[in-house]
Amino acid sequence: MGRLIHGIAEEGTIRVIASDSTDIVAEAVRRHKTAPTASAALGRVLTGTLLLGASFKDFDRLTVKIESEGEIGGIVAEADANGNVRGYAKNPSAEVPAKQNGKFDVRGIVGEGMFYVIRESGFDIGLHRDPYVGSVPIVSGEIAEDFAYYLARSEQIPSAVLLGVLLNNSAPYVRAAGGVMIQMLPGADERVIKAVEAAVEKAPHLTTSLTEGATAEDLLEISMGGIEFEVLHERETAFKCNCSHERALGLVSALGEEEVRAMLEEDDGAKLDCGFCNETYELSPDDLRRMLRKGTTD
Repeated sequence: MGRLIHGIAEEGTIRVIASDSTDIVAEAVRRHKTAPTASAALGRVLTGTLLLGASFKDFDRLTVKIESEGEIGGIVAEADANGNVRGYAKNPSAEVPAKQNGKFDVRGIVGEGMFYVIRESGFDIGLHRDPYVGSVPIVSGEIAEDFAYYLARSEQIPSAVLLGVLLNNSAPYVRAAGGVMIQMLPGADERVIKAVEAAVEKAPHLTTSLTEGATAEDLLEISMGGIEFEVLHERETAFKCNCSHERALGLVSALGEEEVRAMLEEDDGAKLDCGFCNETYELSPDDLRRMLRKGTTD
């Protein structure tokens, strides 16, 4: 489980969001067995998606999709309004040499491409509205800058975004992960904006602070440079997928009687893998026979 806080500063002209996502990223890395640099990239996208979701009021599902030409191929993360997030890298084995300073070359495995944000709402009350889709080119590949660029261009919200993932050389591989998002809303004082920019520039790496015991509030205090803020609410967050054995049954059943019969006769069952969480669901011959019997009696 992780933790996310959401607050305001300067009489509501600045929105502040922060999260310790260490457990979330650790679970994603464990499930997908990602290489180190791919782990850093995926962890940043998962954390950024959580933060971005907290800045929106009305959505059931928020998807951040990076389609890139780099070795990783792309990254997809999906969050819901309850603080759950799931995601994957298209090539979890993507790896390139570290930079000269020893840091992960996330830009190197991402490369050029497009950054998409898809916001869907209405499902919980039975509506099926057209999703909102925003997109911008990848300008950095370091992920945090790409979230900030998206907010500035598509949402017209100047923002500072900090995302970090620190790994160990052995299990547990994720030592720390977290993020901060500071959004300048209409009416924000220019002097305050410059003060925040200066504080962000001078702030130590988030993961350094987290390994020293910093909380989400501490991350905001460091990033805001002493500017006071009010926490409006907080929530627990988790890497959580909505797949299940029942959903797997439904997906196979929807293929139709002919396809189900072929699975039974040729493969003696079926196996489905969830791309988001890497869980495998095995459907037995009896599962398929029940589908066929149900199909003939409906």
